Amino acid sequence: MVEFSAKKLFDNVSYVINDRDRIALVGKNGAGKSTMLKIIAGLQTPTGGSVSVPADTTIGYLPQEMRLKDERSVIDEVRLAFSGLDKLREDFEEANRQLAERTDYDSPEYQRLIDHMTYLTERLAMEESDNQEAQIEKTLIGLGFLRSDFDRPTQEFSGGWRMRIELAKLLLQKPDVLLLDEPTNHLDIESIQWLEQFLTTKARAVVLVSHDRAFIDNVTNRTIEISMGKIYDYNVNYSKYVTLHAERIAQQMRAYQNQQKQIADTEAFIQRFRYQATKAVQVQSRIKQLAKIERIEVDEVDTSHLNLRFPPAPRSGDYPLILDNVGKRYGDHQVFDHATFTIKRGEKVALVGKNGAGKSTLVKCIMGEIPFTGTLKVGHNVKIGYFAQNQAQLLDESLTVFDTIDHVAVGDIRTKIRDLLGAFMFGGEASDKKVKVLSGGEKTRLAMIKLLLEPVNLLILDEPTNHLDMRTKDILKQAIRDFDGTVIVVSHDREFLDGLVEKVYEFGGGKVRECLGGIYEFLEKKRIASLQELEKSTPKPQAIALSQPSSPRGDSASQRPGDNAKSPRGDSALQRNSDNAPSESSSPSPRRLSYAEQREQSKLLKKAQKRVADAEAEIARLEAELKAIEDRIAAGENSPEIYTEHADANKRLENAMSLWELASLDLESIS
Repeated sequence: MVEFSAKKLFDNVSYVINDRDRIALVGKNGAGKSTMLKIIAGLQTPTGGSVSVPADTTIGYLPQEMRLKDERSVIDEVRLAFSGLDKLREDFEEANRQLAERTDYDSPEYQRLIDHMTYLTERLAMEESDNQEAQIEKTLIGLGFLRSDFDRPTQEFSGGWRMRIELAKLLLQKPDVLLLDEPTNHLDIESIQWLEQFLTTKARAVVLVSHDRAFIDNVTNRTIEISMGKIYDYNVNYSKYVTLHAERIAQQMRAYQNQQKQIADTEAFIQRFRYQATKAVQVQSRIKQLAKIERIEVDEVDTSHLNLRFPPAPRSGDYPLILDNVGKRYGDHQVFDHATFTIKRGEKVALVGKNGAGKSTLVKCIMGEIPFTGTLKVGHNVKIGYFAQNQAQLLDESLTVFDTIDHVAVGDIRTKIRDLLGAFMFGGEASDKKVKVLSGGEKTRLAMIKLLLEPVNLLILDEPTNHLDMRTKDILKQAIRDFDGTVIVVSHDREFLDGLVEKVYEFGGGKVRECLGGIYEFLEKKRIASLQELEKSTPKPQAIALSQPSSPRGDSASQRPGDNAKSPRGDSALQRNSDNAPSESSSPSPRRLSYAEQREQSKLLKKAQKRVADAEAEIARLEAELKAIEDRIAAGENSPEIYTEHADANKRLENAMSLWELASLDLESIS
């Protein structure tokens, strides 16, 4: 659909975008991904080569940053997405008029006019058949807006929310090729999952730049790597590309080494027997053989590497942060209330939830930037390092990279600024670049350097991965893992949070809820809980037996999944179900499932059974852990730490019991 070929930044690059392609453009920051999108969109002209776009092909482009007008309400602004419908009608009328007037029926121009008329007819039929208002509402709600937001002026929303408005307009226009540059930077996890579903089911061709690995894995089916001015095209998603990329480099290296050995052996033979008359024929043969060898070259490997290590954390008190009934209100709007939790030294936790639910607001409360209600205590000797969401935008663009750091560095570190910049891939001439010419990822790296100039023991990172490439994100993730202080991360990046945090605080509905475990455990529990809410709204007869929740620490053995006593699907539940079931004479015979339906039912059943079994195994493990702690207490251990351990173990067990109950309910509904 689109042919691209350019020089300079990309040397002899050519590829084709086909209908239904979902392409991820990947590469390090500054490799040219955003430039590639701008060239395809027609916003920049390549130095050489060309971009070929077939007639009637529409291209939609969402940049990383844009200047937005604030003249309308949200819904009026989004309605502009359908302004092109009037242009379609005008084109249709004009084409219809030409068909009526022209008589050159056999000419190629007349045939092209008929083809164009057919396209316009189909496009109008499709556009006019859709319920525009319903589409607008569905798209805005999917992107996180409330119905009460629809009539609010766009100027009341932050830049991130206004970017969502532009994304909604773009999606509603349904372009043939959709170009998205970091679309997830301003979305929460739920909106990202909605966008994933939209792109995989509704969009046509998609080319996107994103550093959210889970997002591009779920959306794309093709990966184009930009590296050192070249591209490498793989018809797989990102995770498979990483494996294939490593295999390709390894194969090239093995072939190169084998060829180098062959060349060395041949040259040694020629050198050894060059002056022996009896070997003249063999020597000449080897010389010709050597000249014919097509030399194997290993693709140039990008060896630039970010060296990121946070300074050792000074020891703080045992509890760096204690919140008791903390709340924040703006006028009549209660952002959140009754936030009560304690973060212990060394913990790494995530704050998640929809945009506007209060994550960044709580961070501002911790930093003392805004007033709040309740009690918020920062512990003894706590030194906070804060990376704000707009940290990169706060840089002075008139300064160079070197001057930016030189202005804030004090003491001995000033003699090592060049080394520090080199560790962050700003070595050599890059340190003399103006901030205004840096990419989004380079600005984020520069802002991160400023964070490292002073040792801290509590890191608060508000969306630190926005604009960072995947390799840099991996390095940052490892650096946070190795950091021996306490970390609070506000992020929507599931892949980044996975394996990094051991506790999640969810913001939503004016509340802050604690969930022990990693981000995917939280999402799984949230998904199951949502399904359970759906079950409650459409009750089934068999659900009556499950309406009484079992106590995770109750006396009745029948409520323990790990024992041999009754489970929630035992005899008593079955008896209650049969008592409430209608008699055979009053019930029609159930429809017999097809083979395909039986197979699908079997898959769902096995999956649900495995979830229950996994939950039971986890409960057994946690009960053993809790018993070991109780044995230590019984043996006379009486420190504050042991009781903290006991409380934490109890919480984890309660969490596991909740997951087991929900999994059992899911299994019951399938069986």
